Amino acid sequence: MFKKPIMAALAGVVLLGATPVLAQGVGHTFFMRGSIVAKDNNGVVVCIGKSDGAEVGQTLEVYRVSVRPGPSKGSPNYQRQLIGHVTVDQIYDDHFARVGVKDGAPAKNDIVELRKD
Repeated sequence: MFKKPIMAALAGVVLLGATPVLAQGVGHTFFMRGSIVAKDNNGVVVCIGKSDGAEVGQTLEVYRVSVRPGPSKGSPNYQRQLIGHVTVDQIYDDHFARVGVKDGAPAKNDIVELRKD
């Protein structure tokens, strides 16, 4: 008898807690955030924007993920390798920014992160 109202209230609490995720878009929040999404003659576009706290002038580290086979029946071993740095030149919107390559050779799908000291 009380089960339906309790489940409805619980669903409402979950949805309110997920509002920041929904505001940014599920794809941005879970799949693309921190990725290099394009590279052309004008520079590199990353999936980091205002909603992530990006600011012009920030230096981001660039990592490439490699996969090594795990033990015979275990899971693979994922490793991140620092391959360079980029600097935020222009913020487009909440989700994207253009960066300039400071050093290294970043490629599409590499990961970018703000170093937290």
